[in-house]
Amino acid sequence: MLKHWIDAAAAHRGDAPYLEDAAGAGSLTFAGLQRSTQAWARCLDGAGIPPGARVAIRLPEPLAYACALTAILGAGRIVVPLDPAAPAPALATVLDVARPVAVVGDGDRATGLPVLRTPAESGGAPPAPPPAGGIFLCTSGTTGAPKGVLLRDGQLAHVAACVAIHHRLTPADRGYCCLPLFHVNAEVVGLLATLAARAALVLDRRFSRRGFWELIEEQEITWINAVPAIISILATEPPAVRPPARVRFVRSASAPLPPSALRRFEGAFGIPVIETYGMTEAASMITANPLDGPRKPGSAGRPAAAEVRIVPGPGPGQVPCPPGTVGRVQISGRGVITGYAAGGPAGAIGPDGWLDTGDLGHVDSDGYLFLAGRSDDVINRGGEKIYPREIEDFLLAQPGVRSAAVVGAHDEVLGERPVAYVVPAGPARPGQLADELRAACEAALPRPQRPAAFHLVRELPVGATGKVARARLRELASAQPEASTRG
Repeated sequence: MLKHWIDAAAAHRGDAPYLEDAAGAGSLTFAGLQRSTQAWARCLDGAGIPPGARVAIRLPEPLAYACALTAILGAGRIVVPLDPAAPAPALATVLDVARPVAVVGDGDRATGLPVLRTPAESGGAPPAPPPAGGIFLCTSGTTGAPKGVLLRDGQLAHVAACVAIHHRLTPADRGYCCLPLFHVNAEVVGLLATLAARAALVLDRRFSRRGFWELIEEQEITWINAVPAIISILATEPPAVRPPARVRFVRSASAPLPPSALRRFEGAFGIPVIETYGMTEAASMITANPLDGPRKPGSAGRPAAAEVRIVPGPGPGQVPCPPGTVGRVQISGRGVITGYAAGGPAGAIGPDGWLDTGDLGHVDSDGYLFLAGRSDDVINRGGEKIYPREIEDFLLAQPGVRSAAVVGAHDEVLGERPVAYVVPAGPARPGQLADELRAACEAALPRPQRPAAFHLVRELPVGATGKVARARLRELASAQPEASTRG
């Protein structure tokens, strides 16, 4: 399917740009992608790496990374995207799970694998159409246990097409993506949905608030692929220039977006924020708020690439919960895996094919999904379940708060108690802000939801896609006394 997309795009829009570097370091046309795919097929055949074999990519430059990933995928191999900045232990974990046979980029010392260099384009008849390829991703999620997820060509194409249709991408669109290319979001929502629409995608090395809107104007961007951290940062400072009117929407994914941040951003810029929900096991997108019609702050939207149901607990034979009842989020569909390639929690996929995401949430009467958090993030305070996101959303709506996370800390009597980690929005006296937040919680939150301590920090620990590293915060909470502040 993806090889067909490459050939069709080259036939209809050969000289049009597909990928561009935000810094002007290069670009790739659809015809260039087709030639690169053919060159990689010859290179891999010549190296004795058959279709279906796993080939890792570890390149520092996003344009080179994206070109190799898309072309090798089109050449019928299984791509194993690696974080080029990963430390040796993390890299070794991924390699042990994925077991690629070669690597494109840094390989000799870092991976111990044979190194493949980007092949030069050559003439002659194109190689025979290869079997469908795929992407192999290693994810630990919030459990820390490595899981191997193999996404086949058909799954990737299905979800990428759903993204392109939902977001109404056309050849006139120019997307912007500064998200890591070793993550499923940038791969499917960025690279493959753009290919499906025969549009263009501008790749950036990293997000920078300085000069951001000037770059968006210069590159004639029509939509932005972002994460909540980026949206929150942009919403805290008015731009020096008015954002270009051609920007149709900003897409938010990879972590929950606080309603307060969404409202601040839309109020400041007048650009719709489309909050979505996805996961690696579903080839990225599961639900999304509509482009037109009601967008509900705090909701991940309606099913857009998979079916969703809420059940009371894990295991097969569950009766779906009625609207408004919090339960476990389960998904099914063409883009969802039917089994893990390596590792994976026992019983995560039932005999009926529904995958238990490990997330908790509810669906309202209009079919919108609201997430309450991860099942293993729920705080058990004396037998009462406390959902951290409810407290976090409240804290984020308070003056002087830029970001916040709530985790459970050990309590000798109650078992656990909620503690809050807060990043101030600007200069503030730590004790004063902590006192103000404590007073606000006492006035508005039920007693079990009131944090037992407020730790003011410069930054929250986050992963590559902006998700808060809650395991790290839980470690800190268990080691810290119930102080009100921390530098």
